[in-house]
This record gives sequence, structure tokens and C-alpha cells, in this order.
Amino acid sequence: MDSLKDHFLIAMPSLDDTFFERSVIYICENDQKGSMGLMVNRPIGVEVEDLLEQMDLHLSPEFLFNLDNQVLIGGPVAPERGFVLHTPQENWLNSTEVSEHTMLTSSRDILTSIGSDKSPEQFIIALGYTGWTKDQLEQEIADNTWLTIKASPELLFNVDAEQMWQIATQQLGFDIWQMSSQTGHA
Repeated sequence: MDSLKDHFLIAMPSLDDTFFERSVIYICENDQKGSMGLMVNRPIGVEVEDLLEQMDLHLSPEFLFNLDNQVLIGGPVAPERGFVLHTPQENWLNSTEVSEHTMLTSSRDILTSIGSDKSPEQFIIALGYTGWTKDQLEQEIADNTWLTIKASPELLFNVDAEQMWQIATQQLGFDIWQMSSQTGHA
């Protein structure tokens, strides 16, 4: 595999009692400098509507009934920084195409569109991110910390965050609870 970009990391059961217990992380960048991703299955208990109000970005009343998204913890790095994973849509100040199905935007201008007719069709708002230095993520995978699967827009945008780890592990094709956390060398 050349890059883990546009893949999900699925936390192994051995990560219990850690920040990443049962986490699913969407990898946005993976290159010779390191890796960056967003945890996409850990709500912080704040509705998107409430976050936007805290930022003085008030929604039009006709869009309030459509907005029931939760804000997620993207990771432990820079928790004050916001990111929006969304279906492709251009014209934002700071956007990067992650895949043909997903873009990452970190500028405030996209937030002003949320809940309006200019909003991306599907989106996830996360605070903070998860990062790894050069070769660190690859070593964690070799150490059986994470399993990987190719990301799908269906799993990213259409599965309830609290069910995502279970559904992602089922897509692996085997029972994750039967795996050993020990690595072996022949």
C-alpha cells in the first residue's frame, strides 16, 4: 500500500482504557512527513447548531430542523482547532481534496454555510486532530495497534458515530476479538 490516505484506522481491542479505545480514524494525509487524521466516531456532546451559535453563526430557522449532527473529537492535537470533512464542494478558503468523495476544510467560511442551501451535502465537524511523525503510524500498524480498511463515504457519512467501530470491524471479514495483540516474527 503506497498511502493510507482515505483509509480508516480501526483501533484494536488492546487499546482499551486509552484515549483511542474503539476509535475509528479517517486518514486525511499520509506522506513522507507523517500522517494526519480525524477520529470520526467520538461525539463530544455538543450539537453542531450549538457550536455555530457559540461562534455567532446563527442558522436560518428553516434549516434548524435538518441539523442534528454532533460535533466530534477529532483527536488530542490542537483541540481548539476545527475541521470539516465533507462531500466535494469547492470555493472554501482552506480545503484539500482527500479523495473523490471527501474534502477536508479548516476555514471558518464553510461553517457559515452549514444549515443553508450552500452547505455541503454531507459533513462532519471535528475539533482537534490525530497526528503521527514520519513512519510512526506505520510502526503502530506493524505493532498491531491499528487495522486498516479503505474508507467509504457510506461508513464515513451514513453510520451513527457510536456504531461505527462495530460496523467497521465487521467489514474486516473476521472477528476482531479473536485477534491477538501480540506480534510474531518467523
